Amino acid sequence: MLEEVRRVEPFRHEHPPVRNVNQEFNDSFSVLERVALFVTSHVGTFYFFLLILTWTALWLGWNTLGPVNLRFDPAPAFVFWLFISNMIQIMLMPLIMVGQNLSSRHAEIRAESDFEINQKAEKEIEVILLHLEQQAAQIERQGELILEILKRLSAQEEVPPVQGQTA
Repeated sequence: MLEEVRRVEPFRHEHPPVRNVNQEFNDSFSVLERVALFVTSHVGTFYFFLLILTWTALWLGWNTLGPVNLRFDPAPAFVFWLFISNMIQIMLMPLIMVGQNLSSRHAEIRAESDFEINQKAEKEIEVILLHLEQQAAQIERQGELILEILKRLSAQEEVPPVQGQTA
């Protein structure tokens, strides 16, 4: 009867460690890609806006209100200011697009990593559920064995003692 109790194998699940895709992604950059990401991440900040606003206000203010003989970009055309502003825009547009492409590549790598982690988690959950099912079956079987033992014990107590035996 007791030999019927099966042992459940201990839970063991081995898999390769989760990789740090952020570190892998950062390590994959060239110097130019790092510059593009730096510029892209800083151009979209409020500080960059304040920098451009300050530069524009100083430039236009000096060339409008400054001493006439020291003005280098005459109002109202501000040709040199327009030229520099357009050059900044022309240079930043492709650089921002490069940075966005790098950021989207990072998002794709993260999504792939998330998918791998989800697959590992699903396998681990399946193993845990199987283990729990085995434990539930073992507990049920042990309960049945205990009931069987109790029935046999109660059946032995009901048997009257044989003549000549004392209890």
